[in-house]
Amino acid sequence: MYLTLIIIVISLFVAMLFLNIYFRVNVFKQYKYLTQNDIDFGPKHIFDDQKMRKEILPRYPGHEEQILAFTSNLRKSIKMATVLVALITLFGAILMYYRHET
Repeated sequence: MYLTLIIIVISLFVAMLFLNIYFRVNVFKQYKYLTQNDIDFGPKHIFDDQKMRKEILPRYPGHEEQILAFTSNLRKSIKMATVLVALITLFGAILMYYRHET
């Protein structure tokens, strides 16, 4: 049982890590595009889709797809990082519990 848990923890960790890296690479590519085109907006726009659509997208009409892709991938990356930390904590606690049981 302990070995199975360790394998599951390692597998989930590696999978989440690669997903997180994938989204971060995409975010950096899109960020480079946005900075090269002098597209600027703040965190409140990234996390509030209505503000983004109301205040930023009308200012940069030709770049709507890139702006939305950037914000979407950035949010996904943050969620993945949060899930990764939660999984590490959860499975670490489970492994510590089973380690003391044996």
